[in-house]
Amino acid sequence: MDLLKRISAISGGDPLVFQQSLDHWNSLAKPLGSLGQLETAVAKIAALTGSADIRLDHRALYVFCADNGVVAQGVSQSDASVTEAVARALGEGRSTVNYLTDGLNCTVIPVDVGMACETAPNGVWDRRVRSGTADITQGPAMSRADCLAALQTGFDLACQARRQGADILLSGEMGIGNTTTSAAVLSVLLDRPPKELTGRGAGLSDQGLRRKTAAIETALLVNGPDPADPIDVLTKVGGLDLAALCGFYLGAACSRCPVLLDGLITCAAALCAARLCPQVRDALLASHCSAEPAARLALEALSLSPLLSAGLRLGEGSGASAALPLLDMALRVYHSGNTFRTIGIEPYQPL
Repeated sequence: MDLLKRISAISGGDPLVFQQSLDHWNSLAKPLGSLGQLETAVAKIAALTGSADIRLDHRALYVFCADNGVVAQGVSQSDASVTEAVARALGEGRSTVNYLTDGLNCTVIPVDVGMACETAPNGVWDRRVRSGTADITQGPAMSRADCLAALQTGFDLACQARRQGADILLSGEMGIGNTTTSAAVLSVLLDRPPKELTGRGAGLSDQGLRRKTAAIETALLVNGPDPADPIDVLTKVGGLDLAALCGFYLGAACSRCPVLLDGLITCAAALCAARLCPQVRDALLASHCSAEPAARLALEALSLSPLLSAGLRLGEGSGASAALPLLDMALRVYHSGNTFRTIGIEPYQPL
């Protein structure tokens, strides 16, 4: 089936199953709603999957790697060689997120969707659409066909993971310059000026921040992305990682698999997905709120509340990995069977 047709067929979570899950929470021997967003997150997963019996035993983190031509404008401390170096470390199991996921029974899968290096490093899945994007201050980041190909790649990977037994997916990214493209995309979708949304990324000076903001302003003026068409926005001022992530979230929603967002870049991609199909929100869980200034606004636009607020801004799926143990702890309580009846006290009543 055509990708856009599959997207249009996505449905939201089942409100009856959501309530069944909340009813189960309320039967447990604790004050009503006392685990807060953890209870809501589990109920949301139940509604998406259609079963109040939630298991998250099989999980995988997909890290989408791509390069962005806008780095030529001095918007980052680093160049594309760092994307390659970190992707290589991901493939070898020695990047930061590999250590963060150690012990979580979570497979880390780095995916090259648009790196500028000659070939994907060992251990990195090669799904390259093209070798990096063009400089968005000079014209579109990519062709619409390339954007759709990256969307399809992400969509297919999520659906494949679900078919192979994934109970929950985590998302991350690696790509020098992608806080610039994310701020550009969000500036269009949120109708906010770049100055309000642009952050320091991996640590820009004041002068670097001014260059970055100016680059985004120029890109928007040169390309004129259409805020009513998220694919046009991704094509003109986005990146291949953003497009693949957008498709990944749509594929997760289509296959009824919950997915944990990470930081700014993943939230920008998720907002694109939600603008293409509002029902995709029912598959999304916000792990944390990035320290980047646009992150909070993106989450608000998605109507998502983060499980963590720790000032994280690493990327690679680090925030999603940090939130996963919270869900595991919640499920240990959820499946405990420790009800008011079993301990012999009167249930709490809503007042």
